[in-house]
Amino acid sequence: MSKKTIKGAVDLSKLYLKQLPIGLLNDVHVGGGFFCNTNNLTSLTGAPSSVGGYFDCRNNKLTSLAGAPSSVGGDFICSYNKLTSLTGAPKTVGGDFYCGSNNLTSLAGAPSSVGGDFFCYDNKLTSLDGTPSSVGGDFDCHNNKLTSLTGSPKTVGGDFICGNNKLTSLEGAPSSVGGDFICNTNNLTSLTGAPSSVGGDFYCSNNAVKFTEAQVRAVCKVKGKVYVY
Repeated sequence: MSKKTIKGAVDLSKLYLKQLPIGLLNDVHVGGGFFCNTNNLTSLTGAPSSVGGYFDCRNNKLTSLAGAPSSVGGDFICSYNKLTSLTGAPKTVGGDFYCGSNNLTSLAGAPSSVGGDFFCYDNKLTSLDGTPSSVGGDFDCHNNKLTSLTGSPKTVGGDFICGNNKLTSLEGAPSSVGGDFICNTNNLTSLTGAPSSVGGDFYCSNNAVKFTEAQVRAVCKVKGKVYVY
């Protein structure tokens, strides 16, 4: 029996919902976007099984992503909740994945494939284990509690932003970054582990050691400018 499909979007945002309608969408593919943001949801039980466009569940009271679609063709946005885990997240996201401004300590359960940006800033992360091996757009993990970049994607097509953490070295950083590499405001005493190539600019100001441009360029092929102040 073929899966039921809704061709357009489903908008349940800003309706003061405490739960999604049970039994109506569980086995349904929504071809457009699914919006349940800005409610009082504590669970995604009742969400569609797959979504062709955006899936937006930000600004709720979610502590888990159990019940989320298995695949999302556009962006998946779960920022501004109370998530402590990404278990239950879609396995594949064609667009951007936003999980910033939650209570995450780990990225275990994150999608294995993200076509666009991956934003996990403003959490309580102590590790990047669980991230996709490659991210097509930007990767932003600033303002966490990271002491290591181990677990980072191996390649990032856009910018890599890891400022405002507790890093002492860059070990575990991606081998290649297509855009800017930003590691400002950490406790860096070494550039060991820096990407071998950065397609944009390299920012490393406000660290335990004041690095020079020559030191940066000695360990990394930077196509753009180097900012050490």
